[in-house]
Amino acid sequence: MTRIDSTFARLADGNRKAFVAFLMAGDPDPERFEEVLHGLPAAGVDVIEMGMPFTDPMADGPAIQLAGQRALAGGQTMNRTLDMVRRFRKTDTDTPIVLMGYYNPIHARGADAFLAEAAEAGVDGLIIVDLPPEEDAELCIPAQAAGLNFIRLATPTTDERRLPKVLTNTSGFVYYVSITGITGAAEASAATVGPEVARIKAATPLPVCVGFGIKTPDGARAIASIADGAVVGSAIVERIGRGDPAADVLAFVKTLADAVHGV
Repeated sequence: MTRIDSTFARLADGNRKAFVAFLMAGDPDPERFEEVLHGLPAAGVDVIEMGMPFTDPMADGPAIQLAGQRALAGGQTMNRTLDMVRRFRKTDTDTPIVLMGYYNPIHARGADAFLAEAAEAGVDGLIIVDLPPEEDAELCIPAQAAGLNFIRLATPTTDERRLPKVLTNTSGFVYYVSITGITGAAEASAATVGPEVARIKAATPLPVCVGFGIKTPDGARAIASIADGAVVGSAIVERIGRGDPAADVLAFVKTLADAVHGV
């Protein structure tokens, strides 16, 4: 079992939901990023999603686009991102880390080399937004052979014909995109998302976490009530971008985590 599998099994045993937090690696600078990163587990985060900065983030809204630009302007590279995971693992061997982003930087590095380095650094899973199931041989299957979960996105446009293909070779959890659009573009609605989560859960034993459009503790609580977990990214990244101290960012994260765990 990966750390992701173990975490969801532990939460399920306690009848608890997962809180997943997204940060962009190196944003706003390496020092402040790592201050927030290392504080996430104590703030109640069950799974950490770490964005890999990329120059053409087609699925991301303004907040996360700007986070990637800040990180790249500060010199963030894949080497630095993997080193940040290594440093995190020196003090935390339990909290799962999922790298989220786009295939181009991985392809440029070489998929096999990237997977070996990611596994060695302590990465647990990947979410690669622009690799469809038809390209599983490119990264998904090799990732699983390397011991990493490959987490797939399902969306409001994933119909009954497409869903089985999306779920094939998916592991760890399924990430349901609650809105049709980019990150942070609209508010997720539990009433709308609920039937879609139920449809996915009927087709897979994997946990289903919902992201895109969760901005507040109330929103996180509502989504957690109908899914196995809630993912928040833009609302956290916005606070980092406007210069909030790490302690204030982590305090906000704790309100989200408490809301999810209170379901």
